Amino acid sequence: MNVSSKILAIVTVLMLGITSGLKAEVSVPAVISEHMVLQQQAEVPIWGWADAGETVTVVFANQIVNTKTDDKGAWKVLLKDLQAGTAGTLSIQGKSNKITVEDVLVGEVWLGSGQSNMAMTVSGSKGYQQELTQADFPQIRMFKEESGASDVAESKGKGKWLICSAETVGKFSATLYFFGREIHQTMKVPVGLINSSVGGTPIESWIDPQAQKSSAELEPFFTAIKKATPVIDPAQEQANYEKQLEVWKKAVIQAKAAGKTSPRKPQDPAQTRASKGKVGGLYLGKIAPLVPYRIKGAIWYQGEANSTPDKAKFYQHQLPLLVKDWRAKWGYDFPFAWAQLPNFKGEGRDWPLVREAMLKSLSVPDTGMGINIDIGETNDIHPKNKQEVGRRLSLWALGTVYKVQVPATSGPLPAGHEIKGNEVVLKFTHAKGLNVEADLLKGFVLAGDDKVWHPADAKIVGETVIVSSSLVTKPKAVRYLWENDPQVKFIRNSAGLPMTPFRTDDWE
Repeated sequence: MNVSSKILAIVTVLMLGITSGLKAEVSVPAVISEHMVLQQQAEVPIWGWADAGETVTVVFANQIVNTKTDDKGAWKVLLKDLQAGTAGTLSIQGKSNKITVEDVLVGEVWLGSGQSNMAMTVSGSKGYQQELTQADFPQIRMFKEESGASDVAESKGKGKWLICSAETVGKFSATLYFFGREIHQTMKVPVGLINSSVGGTPIESWIDPQAQKSSAELEPFFTAIKKATPVIDPAQEQANYEKQLEVWKKAVIQAKAAGKTSPRKPQDPAQTRASKGKVGGLYLGKIAPLVPYRIKGAIWYQGEANSTPDKAKFYQHQLPLLVKDWRAKWGYDFPFAWAQLPNFKGEGRDWPLVREAMLKSLSVPDTGMGINIDIGETNDIHPKNKQEVGRRLSLWALGTVYKVQVPATSGPLPAGHEIKGNEVVLKFTHAKGLNVEADLLKGFVLAGDDKVWHPADAKIVGETVIVSSSLVTKPKAVRYLWENDPQVKFIRNSAGLPMTPFRTDDWE
């Protein structure tokens, strides 16, 4: 052995001795951090990592809980029966370090997820300046999961809790904030909101890939998208993108010189794909790190990316699967509600089928839906009235989860029908005080065995609607608002909530 080899061997032995003596400091995921809100009246997990076999002590609200890490260094304790309004410091003591989490509150915790309409911030919603003047809610906090898509289940995540104020509220998810504000003001407790959402993303990115692969209903879906996925030449794609950038840069210069608005910068296709992740990529990267943080429930605003004709028909299987899988991961059946897609022109898209899938998914226990067919915008896929989207979801939560008396927890939902001669009698739930701001009811179409649709006459009789047409003597099926962007006077219940679009047939 030459001299240099001997030196290298000695250095290696020394380094091994040093590293073998190092101890991993106790650590926790990003969501367990300053200003967080813990769920009241439940078993609340606090978890993290340290050396294998190490003793970890967690202290909060007069509770002291000790545990030892497993052979992989993971640990978890449960805080029990925390009372709303409790505030203080959470401490986590390991062998070589102590974590101190300041300004912890106890109240109600909700998760919000989905694509751009959940990601859309208060700063982009209507009446932003007025919202700033009313945003003094120090007991409302929001954590935004900042991690990206992943190919493996991430554990630590990224992000921080923000206290609601005029300085921070503009960054909050609008739908989630307006939902949480209603809960806070009604229940008089702190509210923690966890936002994990990404614009333009399909639902298949948000479900554990193993759960999807195990679904027989989704086998045709994955076969179809595999065939439809184009073969990409990364070098050619990058070259095309760079050409688009050059054209854009020149257009910006010309727009500035002419005093016009600059065109939007082209998106890097590789970065766009990475942000959406592969099947299950956003679940692995942006939901997995939040498990098992104790939540009261979840709300979901997504579906636009799954409204293409090749995907829409599978949403009726995907949404229930998402709910089932997330509940399984958390270990309990928490309440779950979604925002039904509003009206939008959606050329080349099938929004009615996605809305119907959301309606059908209400068969899953302890779920709810905010009906938004009347508050969309024909030419904007991101309608600004997120106040009402959040409020309608909060009516469901307050009435069903918290058992508070509210005007209604939903707009009218179909509850069966009966054909009587040339008329169809439609029945509904949540139908108290059915009314419409018009002399004539519009939006209904009727068909017989020939499956030819005709505009129908309709009238409200108590909590039913009776539909007929002089062109259909033997009616077979009815549809209501079965189009992307219906422009009618909407049927509402006494709480002012609109009736969901629906159909009585299952024809292609």
